[in-house]
Amino acid sequence: MFVTSHFLVFKARYAQNKLPNMIDINLVLNSKEMVLENNKRRKADVDATEVLRLSVERTPLMASVQELRTRANDIASRIPKASSDERASLVEEGRSIKEEVKELEANLSTIETSLETELKKFPNILREDVPVGQSEDDNVVERIVGTPREFSFEPKDHLELGEKLGMIDMDRASKVSGARFVYLKGDAVLLEFALVQYALRTLAAHDFVPVIPPHIISTEAMDAMGYLEHGGEEEIYHLKHDDAVLIGTSEQAIGPMLMNEIIDLSKGPLRYVGFSPCYRREAGSYGRDTRGILRVHQFDKIEMFSFTLPEESDKEHLLLLSLEEELMNGLGLPYRVVKLCSADLGRPSARTFDIETWMPSQKTYRETHSTSNTTDYQTRRLKTRFKRDGKTELAHALNGTAFAIGRIMIAIMENFQEADGSIIVPEVLRAYVGKDKLSV
Repeated sequence: MFVTSHFLVFKARYAQNKLPNMIDINLVLNSKEMVLENNKRRKADVDATEVLRLSVERTPLMASVQELRTRANDIASRIPKASSDERASLVEEGRSIKEEVKELEANLSTIETSLETELKKFPNILREDVPVGQSEDDNVVERIVGTPREFSFEPKDHLELGEKLGMIDMDRASKVSGARFVYLKGDAVLLEFALVQYALRTLAAHDFVPVIPPHIISTEAMDAMGYLEHGGEEEIYHLKHDDAVLIGTSEQAIGPMLMNEIIDLSKGPLRYVGFSPCYRREAGSYGRDTRGILRVHQFDKIEMFSFTLPEESDKEHLLLLSLEEELMNGLGLPYRVVKLCSADLGRPSARTFDIETWMPSQKTYRETHSTSNTTDYQTRRLKTRFKRDGKTELAHALNGTAFAIGRIMIAIMENFQEADGSIIVPEVLRAYVGKDKLSV
């Protein structure tokens, strides 16, 4: 009985020759040159040699497992009908197979662990339209929407405006929590929840289900989303006594919500919009954007997340971008849409668009939105699948910013400030804020 059940575990894990990683191992094995060219474009120095070697070692072990499983099933079927002497012999043979299993399991486990470690080094496969580039300087501006305002006075930055209006208090936050924290107060709170209501109402028309996700997720869930490799772990707050982490964006909790599930995509994509705090250590940003709330350790964000059929993910990506632009156009803020080049993409992404909004105090555009198609890079390890024609396939996953509250608040305050330090509230937010101007 033990032998049979033991091999059923092996059958489930190894029979399909698939590993729970983010890049399909079959691409590395069967399309090596394409994968290496993709890595080169992404400036990812990854060698496929070790994957190929480990795969060669794994194949005969898997065949041996299958052979032993067949033998074990045969023994199990013969025992009930065997005589006493035969039964004893069969049981002894079963024990011998059990010992072989232990040895094979140890070898396979070592190879699987090494193979998974190697496959984690590979970035996602780029979509064909992603521009090839060496740095963010090679990103492509797709379009510019709106014209930066010409002020008849010297515009103030958001921190000066916010402190004068009693909306931002960084000094007291520093006293309580340390650098890069903030108290948002008064009209800033009204403005934040106005943005939340505006986004939720806009996205409801496109079948987005509102979600308030957990702020703490297991390291397993975060790892499945692909954010613990390549320096990402340095940005995350770890709860060392709980084997858990604080989320850096709600997508990190929404993606795993459907892990290990077969979802129904027959009626169209599954769309979610999450609202949550986001926690980031900003470990690599020492000395950057230290003034104000542009780059802080905790901020709130509204995030879109979709699961789609593979052939529909590019269409869904353009929808997410169009919704970001719809939200921005409603606010009346000047912005530009940027397609990131191959070297500037995050590793899970196959294509990313950023929206950069004009910041008068800096006299430049700064990133406020991002939307990425991660194809099956995350869902492979999440094991988020759907059924079609009797077969199980991996869904595609996408994400997109609705509003990073702090950054949009900066843009509103700076672009719509008046000479007396008051701030005009965008018309689409006035019903939620309860006033058309923020002033002392």
